[in-house]
Amino acid sequence: MASANQLKALVKSHLEGDEERFYSVAIQLAAHEAKIGHGKLAEELRNLVDKAKLQRGKISKDQEKTVPIGRPTGELAGLLSASFPKNRLGEMVLDDRLDYQLKRVVREQRQASRLLAHGLAPRRKMLLVGPPGTGKTLTASVLAGELGLPLYQVRLDGLITKYMGESAAKLRQVFDLTATARGVYFFDEFDAIGSQRSLANDVGEIRRILNSFLQMIEQDDSHSLIVAATNHPEILDHALFRRFDDILYYELPDETKTTELLRSRLASHGRSSISWKQLAENARGLSYAEIVRACDDALKSALIEGKDSTGFADIRYALDERKQSKARFSGKEFL
Repeated sequence: MASANQLKALVKSHLEGDEERFYSVAIQLAAHEAKIGHGKLAEELRNLVDKAKLQRGKISKDQEKTVPIGRPTGELAGLLSASFPKNRLGEMVLDDRLDYQLKRVVREQRQASRLLAHGLAPRRKMLLVGPPGTGKTLTASVLAGELGLPLYQVRLDGLITKYMGESAAKLRQVFDLTATARGVYFFDEFDAIGSQRSLANDVGEIRRILNSFLQMIEQDDSHSLIVAATNHPEILDHALFRRFDDILYYELPDETKTTELLRSRLASHGRSSISWKQLAENARGLSYAEIVRACDDALKSALIEGKDSTGFADIRYALDERKQSKARFSGKEFL
């Protein structure tokens, strides 16, 4: 049976004339019915929603599975930033393991009704771990883009306050929204709230928000995706790891992936004599994001200087400049 909150949200959205929210809640109800074994009813509800959208000209056939974005209002506007990404998995350069894991998440989400009808739950709670610039933030956008869902990025500056209990109350608002507004909810720099409760420099409010997060993610049975990302898994509280369906590990690109990334960004603008393998060796130690920025730097220089193509020396200079900046910032030299 539908929850009281879902029924209230359905009636309220109808009274306010908010059709998009009405459709979103109706789909949530259908998914809930499928989860408890009422597969036929769930299918009928989904068909009614799709038919209503098409009749009102809200979506085209190609967009039938897209959930329109809802902009957070009131206090939620200070806790979440919303967007509707168009990114796709094909834009990412991934190792075989990560590629399989992300495709599995998308596949399970697209077949959620079938899984729920058999008492199985699709993956939807993920922890992304790895160095900066390796694709964690892009992953959240890609999942939203592939599934036609809004991306809600949780603003930690609005979530964490110095007043006792206020942060946990704000976090509760975010988790309450996952039940009525399906989307990808992204907690970036998750270690800010997920650090070990035994750390010496821990403060009471951070401990309270971590305890609240542990309880809320454990109890959450919405159909939204919850994605957290961290560069520092070593300081995360160990109780967090079992709350996630998947822990995805991101690494710096190897020579093969670097070559693939350089080719995809520059092959149509580069000269045929370019040694991509040698450039990949030059880029050793850089992240995916840093390589992309170096490629863009080389392209911009060529355009400004009126060149028809980008040469090996131009690309190598852009890569070396990124490496030098990174080395100075970190206080380390590349080998």
